[in-house]
Amino acid sequence: MQDSRRVALVTGSTSGIGLAIAQKFARMGYAVALNSFEPETEVADALVSVGSGETRYFEADLADPEAAFGLVGAVIAAFGRLDVLVNNAGIQKVAAIEDFPPADWDRIRAISLDSAFHTIRAALPGMAERGWGRIINIASAHGLRASPFKSAYVATKHGVVGLTKTVALEAAEKGVTVNAICPGYVWTPLVARQVADQARVHGMSEEEVIRKVMLAPQPTRRFVQPEEIAELAAYLCGDMARSITGSAISIDGGWTAR
Repeated sequence: MQDSRRVALVTGSTSGIGLAIAQKFARMGYAVALNSFEPETEVADALVSVGSGETRYFEADLADPEAAFGLVGAVIAAFGRLDVLVNNAGIQKVAAIEDFPPADWDRIRAISLDSAFHTIRAALPGMAERGWGRIINIASAHGLRASPFKSAYVATKHGVVGLTKTVALEAAEKGVTVNAICPGYVWTPLVARQVADQARVHGMSEEEVIRKVMLAPQPTRRFVQPEEIAELAAYLCGDMARSITGSAISIDGGWTAR
């Protein structure tokens, strides 16, 4: 690349994994586009915590297909290009399938899977034209394994892995790599909100849920930290990762090794 400054868009990046990735990219000298559905005034602390480097915030509700597609266009208009796309936005709902509200199913699918389709189709042409790009989809161990009471999330994350593989094949000769990161349980606001739901579903205390449900699949018996995901994302953006594409990379404390 003639321009050493890379531009990255990280969706759902005002907390948790997305924020950790945005912070890492900022430290690497990237121009970073952050995103959430909240007004900028409500995410000011997140913007400050990203640190040095050029950062801008782009409000967009990724459940809206036009907003998801338009987000990429807005970032390109602001920065002149987009080199790295990280599809991280996602939500969760825990309930038995017979009790699962269809509206929640639709919104989980729209934010976690459909939005990735729309951002990729907007970002890929420019990357291919320049002969370099990185697309990273944050999937989950649930993109490789199932758990009860998470029908929408598991189905969506399996879909993200399939989307990743398909786009990787289409982009294989264009200098663009496409990979999915599949974390186990990461201690984020999303996971913290699941604790109460899981306690209700399983009839357990929140402490029991953490020990016996959430961390039970992870042989290390510890939560993955967001910074670990960020380091892996940074590696995938390097030139030494140019032959890694179409992969679903587990970072799950051994969960999927069983």
